[in-house]
Amino acid sequence: MAVQVELKRIIITETTDQQVIYLKEVGGERAFPIVIGSTEAFAIDRRLKGQPTPRPQTHELLSDVIEKLDAKLERILINDLQDHTFFAKLVIRQNGKTVEVDSRPSDAIALGVANNVPIFVAEHVLDEVGG
Repeated sequence: MAVQVELKRIIITETTDQQVIYLKEVGGERAFPIVIGSTEAFAIDRRLKGQPTPRPQTHELLSDVIEKLDAKLERILINDLQDHTFFAKLVIRQNGKTVEVDSRPSDAIALGVANNVPIFVAEHVLDEVGG
């Protein structure tokens, strides 16, 4: 079972390479942080603000590829936590078929955030983070 969450905050600290995003349960109180890299944090922040870049960044490129293949990113699923590392999947629908693609949560969120793609977290992951 999975629980829908939303991106609540991005904390960008320019003095470190590790940034933090906070995800919070939709309609609930559980929340937890994920440490991500600066590149991904800046990409998420830019996409949230709708700031274009002169050339497509990796997340825009992948979004364009999905669209050109007549597919749709349906949801992001953070499905596991191992040794303090989160794992995620992109759930993509194309021609009535669902395909799951392994992803880092930060990349998945950067890809999905501009298009309001829902984010889900497996219940066992929420239990592990103490959310």
